[in-house]
Amino acid sequence: MSLKQRFSEQDLARIKAAVKDAESKISGEIVPVFVEKSGYYTIANYRGAMILASFAFSLIVIFDRYVPSLSVYDPLLIFVVVVVSGVLGAIITHYVLPIKFWLLSQFHLDQSTRKRAESAFLEEEVFNTRHRTGIMIFVSFFEHEVMVMADRGISKVVGQKEWDKIVGNLIEQIRKGNVTDGMIAAINR
Repeated sequence: MSLKQRFSEQDLARIKAAVKDAESKISGEIVPVFVEKSGYYTIANYRGAMILASFAFSLIVIFDRYVPSLSVYDPLLIFVVVVVSGVLGAIITHYVLPIKFWLLSQFHLDQSTRKRAESAFLEEEVFNTRHRTGIMIFVSFFEHEVMVMADRGISKVVGQKEWDKIVGNLIEQIRKGNVTDGMIAAINR
């Protein structure tokens, strides 16, 4: 699902209004960032290719041993079946996101989300406030991750427990399907 499908114009207007209202009460800048996916995850495509190619080769060996009528003895045909299965596995993994998610480790998901959040923090110039009081609320839907990144000035005043509460509340709202309301609550907090 694309971001345009996730949010209506009214949802985006409500989030912008919440940001404007919250920023009028503090000296900082609040930047909500939504991304559909934080990385490309080509490793998942390779894993999908390896799994399907290995499965195809295993079937060829099993048929050779236990079902001789279905045995394949042509090396070129074996090669083609294994390669086509591998390519099919990569294509399926690339386009079927639940399979891609299943083939990724939490380490890869966390690492990509952190890199993408740090890039967004720099791209949006959240750090470029007078007293270094910028806050970015980052939501990555594919990875099911939420991060709050704060600049030095605000981090001195607000502790990690408060950021964790904001993240927890936002995740709870996202799970309920209330992304917009959850983001507005996080902004207002």
